[in-house]
Amino acid sequence: MTAKRKQQPDYGLPMRLLHYLGSFDFVQVTALLFLIAVGLVFIYSTGVQIGTATALQAFNRQLLWVGSGTLLWLIGSMLNLRRTEYKVLSLLFYLFTLVLLLLLPFVGQKVNGAVSWLNIPGVGFRLQPSEFAKLSLIMLLAAMFSTAVFSVNKFFCLLLSGITVAIPLVLILKEPDFGSALILLPIYLAIVFCAGLKWRYIIFVSVTSTVGFGLIVANEVLKIRPFLKGYQLNRILAFLHPEDFLASTGYQPWQAYLAVASGGLTGKGIGEGTQNSLGFLPQMAANNDFIFSIIAEETGFIGCALIFLAYLLLLYSILRTAFLTDDPFGRYLCIGIAAIIFTHCFINIGMSIGLTPVTGLSLPFVSYGGSFFLMLMAACGLIQSVYRHRDDGKS
Repeated sequence: MTAKRKQQPDYGLPMRLLHYLGSFDFVQVTALLFLIAVGLVFIYSTGVQIGTATALQAFNRQLLWVGSGTLLWLIGSMLNLRRTEYKVLSLLFYLFTLVLLLLLPFVGQKVNGAVSWLNIPGVGFRLQPSEFAKLSLIMLLAAMFSTAVFSVNKFFCLLLSGITVAIPLVLILKEPDFGSALILLPIYLAIVFCAGLKWRYIIFVSVTSTVGFGLIVANEVLKIRPFLKGYQLNRILAFLHPEDFLASTGYQPWQAYLAVASGGLTGKGIGEGTQNSLGFLPQMAANNDFIFSIIAEETGFIGCALIFLAYLLLLYSILRTAFLTDDPFGRYLCIGIAAIIFTHCFINIGMSIGLTPVTGLSLPFVSYGGSFFLMLMAACGLIQSVYRHRDDGKS
């Protein structure tokens, strides 16, 4: 006679809720909460400029994005990405973002010289398809390289994955949005490297990328069929020789450098930065491209160090999840999202301290804006899902 299996006691809803909450990665949650709070504080601060009456406009809209992003984060965290259908959905998501990118020349809205935006009918908002193309590309590459028959060291597979990257890259360049197109390359390189790409292919990809970049530079210099518009080329020239462009494209970067340099150890105080409050950095530049400059001016070295620490914790939590999970799809997903966050941080902060030219790339979770924020929150929700189900494949 077989022994009766002991029934597990039901501790009720409170205990089930505690068990559910306990499955989350609170390192990620803590870093996100800190960065989002910093973003809200300084988006409000950049709105308080002499001669403007829009202090709450950007802040209120960002609150709406935070609420929507939190919902996307929760939805993403509740999924189980080990299920096979999510690989199929990754392909559909990728194709959907390609359709949106293809529609831009016909129905897109032109902003700052680039047709990068789609208006959402009836709600008064607009979205930037290139931001969601970043996530869809990561998901499709993760699905491809986690499939048993798809080997990163087979030339055809490597070529197919390269074409998968090249299609959205060219479409984004045509908007033109050089910054967002640039981000796709480190995403791809990070994923293929972690997928176990052999050295001969790494050399091939590196040489091909270098030659391709050289051809793009030659194309721009010789003006054969230039991708870059005049204002984009001027940004690069202003980065190389800022003193020659102080009255034009070099003005805002120069003011950003001054803001960072004047912050000192503890800063001038929140809302007390002169580059911000006196309007030397216009609001739309101060709360997006150069928000790090405002943080540096108003909170100094200490505030900047805390920002760096938060990003390090966030990247640590993402990479830790990548190493803990035994699911290849989830691992490559984490690697790609970490590549987005790191590259955006490096380029955006670099713009404020003179390391990189102005490209319009936002500071993750801190800069004002909806599309990039929503994409990142959805991505971090998916990472929480990978973390919560990291041991599901172990016997």
